[in-house]
Amino acid sequence: MSADPAIMERLHRHGQEHLVQYWAELEAEARAVLVAEIESIDFEQLDRLIAQFVRGDEDIHVAASDVEPIEVTRMPETDGQRASRRRSASLGAEMLAAGEVGVVLVAGGSGTRLGFEGPKGTFPIGPVSSASLFQIHAEKIVALSRRHGRPIPLYIMTSPENHQATIDFLDRHDRFGLEHLRCFPQGRMPVVDRVTGKVLLSSRDHVSFAPDGHGGVLAALAAPAGDQSCLDEMRDLGVNTLFYFQVDNPMVRIADPTFLGLHREAAAEMSFKVVERQAPEEKLGVVVRVKGRPSVIEYSDLAPELAARRIGSGTLELWAGSIAVHILERSFVERMAGDGRLPYHRAIKKTPFLDDSGRENRPDSPNSVKFEQFIFDALPRAERWSIVETDRAGEFEPLKNAVGPESPATVHQRMSDQFGDWLEQAGAVVPRRPDGGVAFGIEISPLFALDAAELRAKIEPGLVVERPIYLR
Repeated sequence: MSADPAIMERLHRHGQEHLVQYWAELEAEARAVLVAEIESIDFEQLDRLIAQFVRGDEDIHVAASDVEPIEVTRMPETDGQRASRRRSASLGAEMLAAGEVGVVLVAGGSGTRLGFEGPKGTFPIGPVSSASLFQIHAEKIVALSRRHGRPIPLYIMTSPENHQATIDFLDRHDRFGLEHLRCFPQGRMPVVDRVTGKVLLSSRDHVSFAPDGHGGVLAALAAPAGDQSCLDEMRDLGVNTLFYFQVDNPMVRIADPTFLGLHREAAAEMSFKVVERQAPEEKLGVVVRVKGRPSVIEYSDLAPELAARRIGSGTLELWAGSIAVHILERSFVERMAGDGRLPYHRAIKKTPFLDDSGRENRPDSPNSVKFEQFIFDALPRAERWSIVETDRAGEFEPLKNAVGPESPATVHQRMSDQFGDWLEQAGAVVPRRPDGGVAFGIEISPLFALDAAELRAKIEPGLVVERPIYLR
């Protein structure tokens, strides 16, 4: 028995007939699953992507002459600049108190690179408590909501693979006290063979899919789900401004009032936080102007001569590194989700697949192309924007690797150093190693103190910290 003629004709038209090569071996339920997956694929779009990224020249080079630095609101250095920042913070606090701000957390990743089973957000990263990334982020939102007298809604974008596991984890922990939480899955794209462009099968009755990248958040927020999409719900709640960040950075100042205020003062549709790049080869997207428009160039796409170009003081000319912390106006997201589809990028990966003989093949080298969208590609579409520098030590230490840089060890140290700084500002004595780092784990729950100023009001000066401590 053959598959439905309409399905067969569609597959033949796009050269993907092999997707039903095991049809005769499948039970009715498995056939229905496979048909549903095939029908979910936009083959016209896929043909264009295959032509560009598999059969064509996928590299898009930016001419050096088209690239120039972008204007950035730098860290304040004078009393006048610090006073201006305080005014911005007051405006941001008004936005929070008015209930205008929602938080979008991108958490579709797994802990594979960390040697950890489960969604990355469930990884235990507290240097003393072993609190998960989700707990730390959630407690910041709960504390901020209490401070400003309004619940701040949190929207977590999962992947199809970790969606239910994320919900189950949050439910087991009573959502860490969050009053308004909604999880929504990002979209997915079929995975194709790197040479032929054929869509891979993961099994006889399943197409191989991969998440569509963090840029998929725009379409996912607009996707119908239940009674209303996330964007519809935000509109009903009066949420106009979205604070966006990624799950792997526990240092983020979520819904930072100063950043919110600077965004509002600029009447921006999209804003970025950036840090100064430490070296030409640092793996951060670089915020620049390309032909006059604000843009982000991935570190892997930045020509070496551009990455290393320096100005008279010896600092990098293109220094503004994106840390994936953004603010977007809801109206801008609605516009982008409607008719401003982001471009796709190519990712070459190793993907297990079912070969023509029906055996599972686990390749030793990259064999596939995955298609991803990046949220930063929305920046050139914004009519107004702001780029704001932040303190790397205070807000950026992502968790990506099991050992070495950006690992649990470096995150624990950075968090402990920050909390040690807070304690010292409050008059405590904190032992330090010769390199200046805190000598042991120190952790302060956001529910105890959200910042150094709040901590000063809660501890007595003269406290001597002699061992690991967790204040909660």
